[in-house]
Amino acid sequence: MNETDDAPDGAEHLAAAIARTLEDGAVAVLATLVEAPQPHTGAKLLSNISGEPVAGGTTDPVLDESIARRAALFADSRAEAQTINLETFAPELTMWHGVRVLFERVEGEPRVVVCGAGHVGASLARLAVAIGYRVTLIDDRADFLARARFPEAGIELVAATEGWGRAVQLAVGKGRGVYVAVVTRGHNEDEECMRAVVAARPDYVGMIGSRRRTNIVLERLREAGVPGEILKDVRAPIGLDIGAVSPEEVALAVLAEIVAARRGGTGAPLSAWRRA
Repeated sequence: MNETDDAPDGAEHLAAAIARTLEDGAVAVLATLVEAPQPHTGAKLLSNISGEPVAGGTTDPVLDESIARRAALFADSRAEAQTINLETFAPELTMWHGVRVLFERVEGEPRVVVCGAGHVGASLARLAVAIGYRVTLIDDRADFLARARFPEAGIELVAATEGWGRAVQLAVGKGRGVYVAVVTRGHNEDEECMRAVVAARPDYVGMIGSRRRTNIVLERLREAGVPGEILKDVRAPIGLDIGAVSPEEVALAVLAEIVAARRGGTGAPLSAWRRA
């Protein structure tokens, strides 16, 4: 992509671009030539999910464009990494046949923000951290956030001493790579959390409660001026229908929906193909 990509400053430029991707909560794809003629083995190209080269690259701009276009397709897949023969997606580049390209997704560690540290919220926080999510657990009751209850290192405990809104706003940040579960104890707390959440447009937001309870909160937000196209993306009531009863089962239903939203799953039984 440029003459300095193999030099130290080129490597620094690539590293800085990856750091910006993670800081912004964005998604990018890093392509590496793992099998190629020397001295091209190891060349790296960072592309955004629109298929545009961002940093790094090879000595061939046409090759870079082909790799970047493929990176955009890879970004839509569920895979974390994949190695592909170049001729399968760019057969016209005959001089590069035999080259194998490793595509790796570049994105920040997924985060779950749980509003409410009651039975369901506590169970959800523990379950989410157990499968690899970084968790922020928020409540306005300090005694519910005792570290003795949550010894897990991956759970950040935040006391909403200045109100739910400010604490939620700081936890959600820019919203990318963030999954929010509002599982507080009442309408007012739900509404205060939701006002902060919907402004950030996280990747997922769900709210616990009956249809009546959740509809009351959503209607209040609509009356307050929150656009309908934002509210329609709120999962309310939250979670998949698995017949959950206990707090732990409800937490499992919520986390299953979060995973499905992140990975592009449908939530349908895998055995359904037998009846198709």
